[in-house]
Amino acid sequence: MLTQLINARILTPQGWLKDGSVLIRDGKILEVTNCDLAVIGAQLIDVKGMYVLPGGVEIHAHGGGGRDFMECTEDAFRVAVKTHMKYGTTSIFPTLSSTVPMIEQAAETCTKLMEEKDSPILGLHLEGHYLNMAMAGGQIPENIKSPDPNEYIPIVETWSCIKRWDAAPELPGAMQFGKYITAKGILASVAHTQAEFEDIRTAYEAGYTHATHFYNAMPGFHKRREYKYEGTVESIYLLDDMTVEVVADGIHVPPTILRLVYKIKGVERTCLITDALACAASDSQEAFDPRVIIEDGVCKLADHSALAGSVATMDRLIRTVVQKAEIPLADAVRMASETPAKIMGVYDRKGSLQKGKDADIIVMDENLNVRAVWAMGKLVPETYTIS
Repeated sequence: MLTQLINARILTPQGWLKDGSVLIRDGKILEVTNCDLAVIGAQLIDVKGMYVLPGGVEIHAHGGGGRDFMECTEDAFRVAVKTHMKYGTTSIFPTLSSTVPMIEQAAETCTKLMEEKDSPILGLHLEGHYLNMAMAGGQIPENIKSPDPNEYIPIVETWSCIKRWDAAPELPGAMQFGKYITAKGILASVAHTQAEFEDIRTAYEAGYTHATHFYNAMPGFHKRREYKYEGTVESIYLLDDMTVEVVADGIHVPPTILRLVYKIKGVERTCLITDALACAASDSQEAFDPRVIIEDGVCKLADHSALAGSVATMDRLIRTVVQKAEIPLADAVRMASETPAKIMGVYDRKGSLQKGKDADIIVMDENLNVRAVWAMGKLVPETYTIS
């Protein structure tokens, strides 16, 4: 089926096209043009001057719609993924941090779903469990340990679906772990850490090129007795080529700091994530984890000692960055699509509206509300409110 979106403000890698059109067939973008002439035989959709944007690439989300990826079932995966698709996420790397048996179960499910035609699931993200106990935050403390090659090597050798694995670089064995997984094509990311500059520089040299939920579960500039030390945050800023992700719900990281990250790291090295838990986009006010409460539009540990994840969806990230952090829409969208696609090595087919790429498209109105979503050229019916 041939579909043509017309009368659109289209974000392309070269900038905005006004009164442009996008032609879609067989899950691919056939053409992006500023010519608004109707193509014979195409289903015409007049988007009435609204924004036509590349679909969001979510590289850190634990669940949604009342389901958690730690359930490890096909049904839980499908519900959570479909939920995020309604809000502009067209590609996703499901996230979990757990025991080896649960990782293996999730990897089996993830592998099966990735094999389906036009699957929005691009791989599995393991957030730990090789983390610093002092910075556990919402992680399950009893699961936390130092990297163990007798544990992680069999997992990596067995499951090719694993595309990213996070760790605290100051732990014993973390450098060996980083070198091993990056040699296997897996993104190594710094997470839940107390690392200072020498740790971060050594980690970067060992393959850790990304920072998990930047500013969260890591220290900034601090004192020990009378002396001052750089934190993980400043250390990552000093390594120009390290990429970062931010939970852009306006709560995990205040809008002023979102703007600071954008100013220092730039669009090319900053991506937006939800870090969403099961309760995101759900009628339930209960989190999958019994230790977690939902309060003030965010997930927290019940003792208020730490944030534990978000209830955000992709559209909220874009609105927050534009409306509260005052970052241009084009840059906000690139940080939600192009940059994460490049970080995860899928920019050849995802992350921008270009001829030959997958037809992953969001339509948003002036208030940045989602009005339609196409994933691999297929309309997500519940999203369509163009009239």
